[in-house]
Amino acid sequence: MSRCEQCIARQLNSMKTLTKEELKEVAACKRTIFYKKGEVIFGENEMLSGVYCVREGICKMTKLSANGKDHTVKLMGKGKLIGQRSVISDERTHLSAVALNDVELCYVPKDQILGNIKSNQEFSFHVLQNLAQDLREAEGDLINMAQKSVRQRLSEALTYVRDNFGETADGYLNVNLSREDYASIVGTATESAIRILSQFKKEGLISTAGKQIKIEKLHELKRVE
Repeated sequence: MSRCEQCIARQLNSMKTLTKEELKEVAACKRTIFYKKGEVIFGENEMLSGVYCVREGICKMTKLSANGKDHTVKLMGKGKLIGQRSVISDERTHLSAVALNDVELCYVPKDQILGNIKSNQEFSFHVLQNLAQDLREAEGDLINMAQKSVRQRLSEALTYVRDNFGETADGYLNVNLSREDYASIVGTATESAIRILSQFKKEGLISTAGKQIKIEKLHELKRVE
């Protein structure tokens, strides 16, 4: 079997619907690319010639704000496809992709992806479902920004990281985000994020060790107002 057929990451995205022959075609044309922490995979306003599948590591999708700061929009972990919307719509990227830690990506050329969409109905339907989910999540983010407090948004960011990326053997979040990252995710100033995290710590909801964060009282954290 090809490496694509054996790959666990593909079971987490639309490629799980491809046939064995289609997977062999993907395996024959894909490239494996490694990026170090902090390296830019692609920037805003670029035309992509293919889609990236996260095999190992985590990428963050960022948007440059009017004040020149990068706003972290979402985190993309194992199995996530990066750039598929821009490739399918044949539009320039509206976000940048940056390696949050050392990552291994599989790059699949645009022609292969579009060919599979045209020839495999199940694959194309699954891609549409993913795009619809992305839109729903974006709408949810807008609602959260308008209706929820910064404390609530920060508590949700912490639980999101836990639920999606897990914890270490010691109970700390697997992803070590900077305070600036948390601030940009919830849409507040870094100073506010630091202050609220300190409040969570005093309330016994979390504990910290340097940049590492451990959720001590998950249910109480989810009920933050």
